[in-house]
Amino acid sequence: MIVYNTTIETFLSDRKLAIAGASRNKQKFGYAVLRDLKEKGYELFPVHPEADKIDGVDCYHSFADIPADVTHLVSLVPKNQTLSVVREALDHGITGIWLQQTTDTPEAVNLIMEKQAGLVMKACVLMYAAPVKGIHKFHRAIMKLFGLFSK
Repeated sequence: MIVYNTTIETFLSDRKLAIAGASRNKQKFGYAVLRDLKEKGYELFPVHPEADKIDGVDCYHSFADIPADVTHLVSLVPKNQTLSVVREALDHGITGIWLQQTTDTPEAVNLIMEKQAGLVMKACVLMYAAPVKGIHKFHRAIMKLFGLFSK
């Protein structure tokens, strides 16, 4: 895991989160993250160019449409979309970005660091957003056992 200019605890203490890559498909990880964070009480602002609602949560077609007080983003998009999502989010005023593990690119990371925004990457948001449950709780316990878990 890599954390820059923030902590995971600080990132997740902001209860308003934009989400890029939320999916309407209940079989996809983007749906699971949205549903899990919603159940944990986060106020979510999914940015989706086509969807109006996902799991009862209103979607926004671009970052320009989300309220200005939403300052943190969880990005679940594929690598080939990460840089454009990061650029648009930073241009809108997002100050903290969580790049879900396997979605980071050097260009996106460099841009985030250049803008001095908070960054969490190479970590799964579901292993850190409390309360952790299911398979993520098991993975978290294993990481703690081997000293690989940190906040």
